[in-house]
Amino acid sequence: MDSGKRQFLQRIGVLTAGAALVPLAHSGWQLQPERREGDSKKRMAMLIDLRRCIGCQACTVSCAVENQLPQGQFRTSVLQYQIVTDSQRIPTNVLLPRLCNHCDNPPCVPVCPVQATFQRQDGIVVIDNTRCVGCAYCVQACPYEARFINHETQTADKCTFCVHRLDAGLLPACVESCVGGARMIGDLNDEQGTLRRTLEQHRGELKVLKPEQGTHPQVFYLGLDEAFVSHVRGQPALWQEVHS
Repeated sequence: MDSGKRQFLQRIGVLTAGAALVPLAHSGWQLQPERREGDSKKRMAMLIDLRRCIGCQACTVSCAVENQLPQGQFRTSVLQYQIVTDSQRIPTNVLLPRLCNHCDNPPCVPVCPVQATFQRQDGIVVIDNTRCVGCAYCVQACPYEARFINHETQTADKCTFCVHRLDAGLLPACVESCVGGARMIGDLNDEQGTLRRTLEQHRGELKVLKPEQGTHPQVFYLGLDEAFVSHVRGQPALWQEVHS
């Protein structure tokens, strides 16, 4: 057992034995770790153009292969919904890609008791699996249900924007494999970058999931139906009917 996990278990014991006597602020935990790693001059974000998504699941498969995920667990997926409006009873099929939103105010970071989850200086939220103890606090804290406990590693898992590929000058697996060109990643601070220019071009049409949560998601959607902005369910089956 490494020192991080050992210290976590020791602190849990202290808090359990004297929870009423030892305030959390004095327990030695820093709830909001400083950003580290990555380029501080960048702020990475993703745009998903739903007008181009065809639901082929190439992103889902390529992500699972690239990140060697256990069977049946996914960091990203494309969920299919059937919308039935009150005014028009004709069903409409909608595709909605889901992944970690790499929030600017990520609720998953401060709840991690061993600081295994942290935010890089370029805004990407990642997990140090050598420190993670699998307590699942971050899984519960994520309002987008974008996290899970990996069946094989027994640690928290989620999309990382394929940060290992970005650092090598490559595109994330999901972006590279998207046959419709629905996914775009880039640096928000790069005024001449394709992502920044595309976001500015469609500024009035952009939406994020659950903006009322105050997490400031950095995954933007173009063509997102209003029915999914605040009420989208986390990990539904492949097909689900939604009334709006």
